[in-house]
Amino acid sequence: MAKHRILGIDFSHMHMGDLLRQVGEHPAAEVVGALHHDSNTPREVLDRLGLPLSLIHTDWETCLAETQPTVAVLCAPTAQHCQWALKAAERGIHLLIEKPFASSVQEADSIIKAFQAAGKKLAINWPLAWYPVHRGAKQLVDEGLIGTLVNLHYYDGNRGPLFHAMDKIELDVKDPTLQKQESWFYQKDHGGGSLFDYLGYGSTLATWFNNGAMPLEITSVVDQPPGLEVDEHSVTVARYETGLYKFETRWGTFTDPWTHQPAPRCGFVLCGTEGTICSYDFADTLQVQTHSKPEGYEIPIASLDLANSNPISYFLRCIDEDLAVTGPLSPGISRAGQQIVDAAVESATTKRSIELDTATSATTSVA
Repeated sequence: MAKHRILGIDFSHMHMGDLLRQVGEHPAAEVVGALHHDSNTPREVLDRLGLPLSLIHTDWETCLAETQPTVAVLCAPTAQHCQWALKAAERGIHLLIEKPFASSVQEADSIIKAFQAAGKKLAINWPLAWYPVHRGAKQLVDEGLIGTLVNLHYYDGNRGPLFHAMDKIELDVKDPTLQKQESWFYQKDHGGGSLFDYLGYGSTLATWFNNGAMPLEITSVVDQPPGLEVDEHSVTVARYETGLYKFETRWGTFTDPWTHQPAPRCGFVLCGTEGTICSYDFADTLQVQTHSKPEGYEIPIASLDLANSNPISYFLRCIDEDLAVTGPLSPGISRAGQQIVDAAVESATTKRSIELDTATSATTSVA
């Protein structure tokens, strides 16, 4: 029997397949169950991973009794994160939530409180945090290469959630208008929209890059495509004590960044008092400027000593060694990112700038 018994809860997000593959590659873990409200949705994922369809369950209580999981991976629609998280905490199950954290900071707080009371580990996985190029950028910022971070530009997204499945397999979208109406990604009450899907990446990783520093004020605008409940494009400006940061999310990029980088390129531009770093998704090198080399140069990612490889191996190590979850996956940093998202939603809705209450923002566990 494997040391870690992993249950996949809700297969609504295509990232479940990627995470369960990492479970299968871990020497001390096994997938013991696949819980979803219908038995058809998990089939393709299990087939691709070579896992038996007998793992599929549609009832929570029966699933727990038969699988006895120690760890759960949650890939539900955003609006359902809190209810599932509270169920896992009540049963004493460690939980990895696939981004975003929750529908609101109030829900995030309920989740954090429940896991603290249960004495179990909680992590929020942001796939962008595992890109070697961004981990390398964080390392260089921490080493002081570009001085104090004073400005950040973030742009990210893809052609849209209808165009790919697990492993970023391209899907043939014959009628995008109809499929948008049927997809939870385009339903407001499920937490859909490009802002909810991608702003959390930028706000959470920006907080990580910035060692927990929070903005003072948020101003956000979104598009409103005819016939849709949610946005496909958002721009958020955050005012910090040091200056302005820009976060832009986009469903509808010309190409997917994992095949061909669109224009603008997806990723981060970090500007400091002593230089700049361009950290673009899927790049093999970081583009750097400093006072001594204003013409710019490249730093190969392979030349950096980057710790950790994927969220499953990292989270299970935290459980095994009773380590605090740190960095973007930590509840504290992810909560801070959620605060920015909440303020952006309020700003876009009210069409005014929103001041942040940063008194309760977590500024620890940023390593």
